[in-house]
Parts: sequence; structure tokens; C-alpha cells
Amino acid sequence: MSILLNSLSVQQLRKAATLKEKIQSLEKMLGQLLGSSTKPVAHAVPKKRWKMSAAGRAKISAAAKARWAKVKGRKLSVKPARQARRKMSAAAKAKLSAKMKMIWARRKAKKSK
Repeated sequence: MSILLNSLSVQQLRKAATLKEKIQSLEKMLGQLLGSSTKPVAHAVPKKRWKMSAAGRAKISAAAKARWAKVKGRKLSVKPARQARRKMSAAAKAKLSAKMKMIWARRKAKKSK
């Protein structure tokens, strides 16, 4: 409430109390008519957001990774070995080098014009 209770007079407090009782009785009657109980709006309190610590997130992440490793049937600590890179033959290197030299020569010729 934006108005402090200390600043209200006794009459204003009594009037506020009677109004609140009327609102509650009307909400009760509405609930009986509709067949469901409606929650009073005055009692709604905003929920505080719960923040998880970094350590908690790390534990959950580690547990999830372990579960997936178990499902997939492999160990968590073992990483798959990298495949050896293929080596280019000398003939292929020469062919590629000649092609690139031709491309660079064309570009240089275009720039000089």
C-alpha cells in the first residue's frame, strides 16, 4: 500500500476494514455462484526469484552429462580420438600451385590495366 497505516485516522481505518470485509463477502458470493473459489486479490504477494549458484549449475550439468554418456553407452572421461589428416600428394600440390599462380597472374593483369 502506498498510504502508511500510521498516517490514517481511526475513522479511515474503520472504513477501510469494512470495505475489505465487503469485498471478501462479495468474492465469496461470486465463488459460490460460479462454483469455484476465487482467490482474493489483496493477498497476492509477488514471488521472489530464486537464483541458483554456479556450483549448483555445475553439479546439475555434470549429472546430465553423465546420464547422457550412460544412455549413449560410452565413458564420460574418454574423448574420441581425432582422425589423422590426409596428406596431399606431391602431384596434387604441384597442380594446385600452378592453378593458383594462373589465378594470381590474371588478377595482377586486371589491376594493371
